Amino acid sequence: MAARPPGGGSSEPEAIEFGIAVLDARIEEAGVSFPATSEEIVGALDDPEIPYDAAGRTVSIDAVFDELPQRRFENETELLDAVYPVFDEKRRTSGGVLSTLRDALPF
Repeated sequence: MAARPPGGGSSEPEAIEFGIAVLDARIEEAGVSFPATSEEIVGALDDPEIPYDAAGRTVSIDAVFDELPQRRFENETELLDAVYPVFDEKRRTSGGVLSTLRDALPF
């Protein structure tokens, strides 16, 4: 997931990454090999805080795994598919109505 920050004078705003986009990058950086268990992934990533919305709110990857019944992932795609609903739910319920409207606006 990524969202553009509000305009502030620069002609090309950079995208703000959060959720599975950040997790994907951190998995690549840590060199996690699959199949892997949630415990192996948490250990390889050193249980980082992952931003789940454009405002920068974070959740630990261990807390994300706590919400999943699945503990073993055959590949990275399976992992990202499993955690996406957790990040999405956190994003949708964290900021209330005004935050949801603000995030939906293109500027």
